[in-house]
Amino acid sequence: MTPYQDYVYAYPHKTAYRPLDPRPRLRDVWADEPRDALFHYVHIPFCEIRCGFCNLFTRTGAPGELVTRYLDAVERQAMAVRDELGGRATFVQAAIGGGTPTYLEPDELARLFDIIGLAGIPLSVETSPDTATPERLAVLAERGTTRVSIGVQSFDDSEARAAVRPQKRATVESALDAIRAASIPVLNIDLIYGITGQTDNSWRASLDAALTWRPEELYLYPLYVRPLTGLAGRETSQEWDEQRLRLYRLGRDHLLAAGYEQQSMRMFRRPDAPSLGGDDYSCQSDGMVGLGCGARSYTKGLHYSFDYAVSPSAVRGIIDDYVSRPTSDFARAEVGVPLDADEQRRRHLLQSVLQAEGLEKALYRKRFGTDVTDDFRELADLADRGWLTDSEDRLRLTPEGLAWSDAIGPSLFSPAIRAAMAAYDRR
Repeated sequence: MTPYQDYVYAYPHKTAYRPLDPRPRLRDVWADEPRDALFHYVHIPFCEIRCGFCNLFTRTGAPGELVTRYLDAVERQAMAVRDELGGRATFVQAAIGGGTPTYLEPDELARLFDIIGLAGIPLSVETSPDTATPERLAVLAERGTTRVSIGVQSFDDSEARAAVRPQKRATVESALDAIRAASIPVLNIDLIYGITGQTDNSWRASLDAALTWRPEELYLYPLYVRPLTGLAGRETSQEWDEQRLRLYRLGRDHLLAAGYEQQSMRMFRRPDAPSLGGDDYSCQSDGMVGLGCGARSYTKGLHYSFDYAVSPSAVRGIIDDYVSRPTSDFARAEVGVPLDADEQRRRHLLQSVLQAEGLEKALYRKRFGTDVTDDFRELADLADRGWLTDSEDRLRLTPEGLAWSDAIGPSLFSPAIRAAMAAYDRR
């Protein structure tokens, strides 16, 4: 069994979504939902380049006129969503992702902030080395951004080229200097292991280079080869799996020795990093409202979005359709997946057990009225492998279990979601 099956950042995955018929009104979708602690996500589907490992919903080379039309559509969607929710939505956390939000020019970023109006709550924004300019970062800082996440992937220029991410180390370092100069409270640096030509020494060198900036957070990602991406021709192998596991363990131990605390398989955080109000939002139970054609929204019983694609032509078609829609069209959910009681339990399990702190059994019992180990007998198999500990109050992955998170997560998907994902028309 490969330890690298899929990264479970959300459940169900958007490849399980299907067109909703009839399309429900958002006011009906949210009618019985609590709205006092919501997450707000805004998606900007534009990048300056398409990295070889990327399967995100994004396009490159968007002309200025399209960016303007996209922001116009986000504004129409924001108006429709606010009307449908009747002004009864309190957001306690937010993120602007992509794509690359800082693909937008400074005046476009300012307009986006005017549209979404997220002042006064923790806000994370993604950026890239080429677009983290002082002018753009000044807008982020002025508008209250509390976290910036930058995809560096490698400080080695040859490794960056091998990942089909042409960048120079000097550009990366200039961007990191600019982020620190902007005085945004939390800096996150993304790094990737398993790149062709990467060695233990070069991986350690990238880790040490990142630590020079004392980032509050570091994410360590295994390289994946996915359909319709620039690296799709590369073959997987047991040798590659062993390399990635070895580099993961090296990176984990290196960061732990540097004083970082492990939050999940990927996330490491400095213990003295400022708190950004994370206790106000629970990803297991609180909802999310998304804006933009790549953003998902979810309630307890329905996850919804717009169509999803990876291939450039299909992505461009979806964006072109999105920017042409009238305000009234944003008042209904487009594509999605309903979550019955079993799927809600599975989502809670996945969103909890893949974190280092694990699943709180009493919280699960309070929400669902059942015991998690009774609901999911397959957890016993994880314990037998030495990947899961079952204490009186928590289920928690062992260090080796965290290393195998990308196999454990998919193993807990329901048969129905697996079938929907397998049947998805990958475009």
